[in-house]
Amino acid sequence: MNWQSACEALNAGKRLRVVYDGETRIIEVHAVGVSTANNECMRVWQVEGGSVSGEEVGWKLMTLSKVTKHQLLEEASQAPRPGYKKGDSHMKEIYCQL
Repeated sequence: MNWQSACEALNAGKRLRVVYDGETRIIEVHAVGVSTANNECMRVWQVEGGSVSGEEVGWKLMTLSKVTKHQLLEEASQAPRPGYKKGDSHMKEIYCQL
């Protein structure tokens, strides 16, 4: 997945369905950029779906290269979610954010 697609979902106020780490998830994008580990990433609120960590709902930092499929949904995002802070400290560069 490219960062432009993630920013498109954020700017449109829509949810995304993604396949990440082999798990289908519904997410709301809050910020997109480059992590401190130099990976393009997105800060998301996961609404539903699988999770390697076992946490199916909540905050995630997803590496864009690990997203194998994505689809923009017609469902409205409920962003910003509680706890969201502009200027994500895990990103050294931000392409777009709420």
